[in-house]
This record gives sequence, C-alpha cells and structure tokens, in this order.
Amino acid sequence: MSRPHREEALIAAAGLLGGAALYALGLSSSPASALPRQLALVALAVMAGAELLRRRAPLTGLAIGVAALALDVLSGSLMANVAMFTDLVYAAVLYGSPAAYRLIPRATEVLTVAGTLLAVALIREPPALLVGIGLGVITIVPAWTGVGVRVHRDAARAARLEAERTALLAELDRREAVGAERARMARELHDVVAGHLSAIAIHSTAALSIGDPKASDEALAVIRENSVQGLAEMRRLIGILRDAGAADEPAAVPRLDGVEALLAHARGAVREDGFAFVLHDERGPGPLPAPVELAAYRIVQESLTNAVKHAGRGPVTVELTRPGRRPGPLVVRVTSRLDDRRGPRVPGAGAGLIGMRERVALVGGRLTAGPVPGPERSATVWEVRAELPVAGPEVDAESVESEDSA
Repeated sequence: MSRPHREEALIAAAGLLGGAALYALGLSSSPASALPRQLALVALAVMAGAELLRRRAPLTGLAIGVAALALDVLSGSLMANVAMFTDLVYAAVLYGSPAAYRLIPRATEVLTVAGTLLAVALIREPPALLVGIGLGVITIVPAWTGVGVRVHRDAARAARLEAERTALLAELDRREAVGAERARMARELHDVVAGHLSAIAIHSTAALSIGDPKASDEALAVIRENSVQGLAEMRRLIGILRDAGAADEPAAVPRLDGVEALLAHARGAVREDGFAFVLHDERGPGPLPAPVELAAYRIVQESLTNAVKHAGRGPVTVELTRPGRRPGPLVVRVTSRLDDRRGPRVPGAGAGLIGMRERVALVGGRLTAGPVPGPERSATVWEVRAELPVAGPEVDAESVESEDSA
C-alpha cells in the first residue's frame, strides 16, 4: 500500500495530539459504561490511524472509525475523536465509490432518525432529542457537505475534460485544414506549371537531338515562351502565399471558353508530326456553375499535359457534352492514342490523375481513366472521362476562386 498523503498525516497527528491534551486536562464526558477511561486513549489512537486511510481506503477508514467511536462513547468521549469521525464520514462520501457517494448520506439520515426514536423510547424525556441532534451533527452534516464538494469537483473535472476535448478537436481540425490546404496548393501548382515544364523538357530534348539550326531555334523559342509563362504562374502563386490579403481579392477563374488556348499550347508543345488536337464543344445552352467549369477546365488541362507526355501519334480529342433531353451532367471526355514506346517523352510522378480525382470528388462527380477500344478496331486509346453534376447544391463561387488562386 502507498504511503499516507501529507494531508492525512497532518490530520491524524493533530487529532492525536489534541485528544491527548484534552485527556490530560480531564476534558472528557462521562463514560456510558463501566469501561475504564484509559480506553478513550485507545479509541483516540485507532481513530487517528483510521485518518491515515481517508483517501486511499475511505470506507475501511470509516468502518474503523465507527468501532473507535463506539469505544470512545463507552469509555468517556473525547471531542477529538468526534471531530475525526466527522472527517471520516466526509472523506467516505468525497473519495468513496459512486455507490458510497449515494448510500452514505441516506444511511446517516436513517441512523439519526433511528437513534432519536430509540433515545426517546428509553429516556422518555425532552432531553432525549439532543441525542438525535448530536447524531445529525456528526453524521448528516459531514455527509451532505461531502456531497456538495464532490458535485462541484466532478463538475470542474467534467469542464476540464470538455475543455481538453475541445482543444484536441480544434487541433485536429487545424491539422486537417493544414493538410487540405497543402494538398490544394500542390494540386494547383501541378496544374499550372506541369504543362509548361513538359513542353520545355520535350523541346529541349528535340533541340539537343536535331542538328538543324532552324529547328533548334524554333525549339528554343518555345522553351523561352513556356519558361516565361511558367515563371509568371510561379510568381503569381508565390505572391498569393506571401500576401495573406490577396486571398480576399477577386481572382480570375479559368473558364471552358479558354480550352482552345489549351489546345493551342498543346500543339506548340509537341514537336512530332502526326498529332492533331481537336475540340468538340457540345455543351448546349445554359450557364455552368463556377465549380463545375473550373473542374472541367483543369481536367482538360491535365489530360492534354498527359497527352503531350505519353500519347502516340494520332488525334487528341476533347469532347464537352451535356447528354439527355434535359441538360444533364457535364461530360468531359479526352482521348488520345496509346504510344507503343517503352517510356514517356517526359517522366511524370503520377500526381495528375490524383489531382483530377480530387477535383471530381469535390463536385460530387465520377472519373474514369484507362485504355478503351478506339474507333478503329485495331487501335486502343487512352480515355479520361469525367461526369460533373450540374444540378443540386452548388459550391460557393468565392471558395472556388480562392481555391484556384491558392
């Protein structure tokens, strides 16, 4: 068993020394039996020992205290014993089990009533009521005092746990927000810069492998153009990250009307003959929500970047449709012929498909990407197909602008 608490030792010492002083001064009541008065000192020592258990084993301490109090009353009661007994009742309620916390106050009330009735029955005089008052003072009062203190202590503990839980949830929310922001920044950085870097890598490879000065000059011109555009995009992103207030300013959100510019950029990024970039825009009338239009634009942008890296010679087709008698979801379909080479023109990290899936998930759509049979039976094409719902709850346009600008 662990050592007594410092508070327990002080209470036991104070009670023992005080009781001894009272006994030495003869300040004790008359014994209720023929037992010698010296037994009050035994009861005092036992009661002081019970005080050492008030925290670690409060119910055991209370049981010992009841026996010591009975011996004290029979041999001549000391005030110190009564005071320590009230503390044991208080400690049993405060530190005891939930069952003790509920039962001890009720038991003290029953004991007080029973003791009062017994005293009245035996003495049959009004002073017998003093017995009931005394029992109530040494049992009911400390028991209900312990109830009040325990209620406040448990309430304070619950409030502290709630505060800790709230702080933990806030920290988890903060970490989740930071992770989501980092993923969004990585997605945007990849979308706006990967195409330019792919074009630079392809044309630099061509400039190194072709001995024609004119072709090298053309490749260097394309490299310079994509470098300038890539640096401009990088400066814009870095400026937004450095200036927190820039997020509150309106930002230009890419629209599907700019897909032709993406196709023109892709045409300039491919040096090989045999490529054809074609757009079939059959969206039909009616505006599109800004989140859907942004997601579709980025999917086309990333698909064209992947086509520049991986596709074989042949048509690269971009289709924008809204099937159904009533305009349904926006369907984005980008197809390109599979290349039979062992490796891509430019190495990639596979982050493009991840970014596209994230964007489609944000608007509640569906995305498939993989090889499918082409229009020619012998050919296999790579198809990226996204269905972006147009009807239903829409994302706030300001949040979309913020995502694109970050």
